[in-house]
Amino acid sequence: MIKVLFVCHGNICRSPMAEFIMKDMVVREGLCDKIYVESAATSREEIGNDMYPPAKRKLALEGIPFERRRARQIKLQDYDEFDYIILMEEYNINNAMRIFREDPHGKLKLLLEFAGDRRDIADPWYTGNFDRTYNDLVEGCRALLSFIKISAV
Repeated sequence: MIKVLFVCHGNICRSPMAEFIMKDMVVREGLCDKIYVESAATSREEIGNDMYPPAKRKLALEGIPFERRRARQIKLQDYDEFDYIILMEEYNINNAMRIFREDPHGKLKLLLEFAGDRRDIADPWYTGNFDRTYNDLVEGCRALLSFIKISAV
């Protein structure tokens, strides 16, 4: 089983949106028995909180199923447990490295790297632009899923 962990700052907007977008794609592709998806935060600020309501509204509007969840922070063991640790912005990589200390297997990647673009996904908590964030997440998740299917599944 391939395990993917999406990571953002608080685990209430971008990473859970990516988690549910990717889970929906995995279901549609019939790969539930081959790909496991989860999300987490680099910070402790939102631990235990559910996904931000505007993020839920955007997913619902797009027909992406989701469920109530509790934000959690990444932990050192996640490095060994997950095959791909996908971050939303460069700042997240820096913060993740404070916990993981090193990345010997090159598991930490920006989501949009898989789409050939190393730019950050803007945080809708600050921008309020959930449409742009959603579109970027879909682009990145499609590219990541294609990469996984070609290289691992």
